[in-house]
Amino acid sequence: MTQAPQILLQHHLKKLRLPTFQGEYAKQAQICAAENKDHIQYLARLCEMELIDRERRMIERRIKAAKFPSTKSLDSFDFKIIPSLNKPLTMDLARCDYIDRRENIIALGPSGTGKTHIALGLGLAACQRGLKVRFTTAAALVHDLIEAQDERRLQRLQKHLTSQNLLIIDELGFVPLSKSGAELLFEVISQCYERGSIIITSNLPFDEWTEVFGSERLTGALLDRLTHHVHILEMNGESYRLKHSRKSRQ
Repeated sequence: MTQAPQILLQHHLKKLRLPTFQGEYAKQAQICAAENKDHIQYLARLCEMELIDRERRMIERRIKAAKFPSTKSLDSFDFKIIPSLNKPLTMDLARCDYIDRRENIIALGPSGTGKTHIALGLGLAACQRGLKVRFTTAAALVHDLIEAQDERRLQRLQKHLTSQNLLIIDELGFVPLSKSGAELLFEVISQCYERGSIIITSNLPFDEWTEVFGSERLTGALLDRLTHHVHILEMNGESYRLKHSRKSRQ
């Protein structure tokens, strides 16, 4: 290939946003020639490589946008340590069909039993299927909502949160909420109701959620929405982190 056509081809591929095609066409031409592949097989191979790489980049973007504190998969969770957790249900949820049905997940259990790990694993599975995910703690979300309200950009933040296929709210119950914070969190959950799915992790049973929200009326309305279409993951037992630490030292 002469220099001018090669430069022109690279220009066109860049304009068409085909970076894998651009980086591989010369190499794959040599490989396909050696394998006696025709031009259709050559182009099909390049297209397949571009699609695979494009999907990989899309997943990476979704994971970055989700703002996970760390990337954890369900494959790395030791279900034997928390026997109360329904493994078949959890692995079925990783298929993300519940998101198509706009259903919610609530993981309940004492501190350290792996609720955040499960939430991160389900969030990662959703990203790998090309879905929009946002991870936050309850305290951080309320802080962001109050700050946005003060700066008159609350509607923009609410729109961003409700545009997600999956909103993960971790550690509900660790910190009591102010009246305004509880009302703002309730509003977000109400807006997400039947538009997308929500995962909530909490160290408190439902009958103690009033202590967090400070109002029986608000708590009742919140639970009514969350539990309308819900999967409950019971994660009771000794600290997963403690058991896992002991196991890794043996």
